[in-house]
Amino acid sequence: MAPKTRHASRKARTPREVYLDTSAFIAFLDRSDSYHAIFRRAFATPPPLVTSALVVAEAHGWFLRRYDTRRAKEFLSFLDMLPALTVVAFDRAELAKQRPILSRFGDQNLTLADAHGLVIMGERKTKMCWSTDRHLGLTGVELIIHT
Repeated sequence: MAPKTRHASRKARTPREVYLDTSAFIAFLDRSDSYHAIFRRAFATPPPLVTSALVVAEAHGWFLRRYDTRRAKEFLSFLDMLPALTVVAFDRAELAKQRPILSRFGDQNLTLADAHGLVIMGERKTKMCWSTDRHLGLTGVELIIHT
């Protein structure tokens, strides 16, 4: 009698969702950034990604001020090319969620975009953040630059 074979019915492991901060977009799209190589590798095969509408606005403004309208539009086009990017809207309900984070980390000079990122990562139980900003690691989420 032949031994029984086990047919593993394991689900294919899906990569965990990663939070994207403004600095990740800048480091990837600006070749002069000192973290460019790290983010070039990361964006080569990205996992599911999530970011805040505030991050999108902040990054767009950065490319507009640092470079010009063309580069700001290229940034928006890049977002369209990301296959699995979720952008979390920012409305009055989201604004209310920021107060506890801003209060808890009152000594850190967090931007509203940073606070929204911390809230999103907490709600979604995110374990990894693509950022060069230490503020995004305040709640224990690992930053890509430390891996």
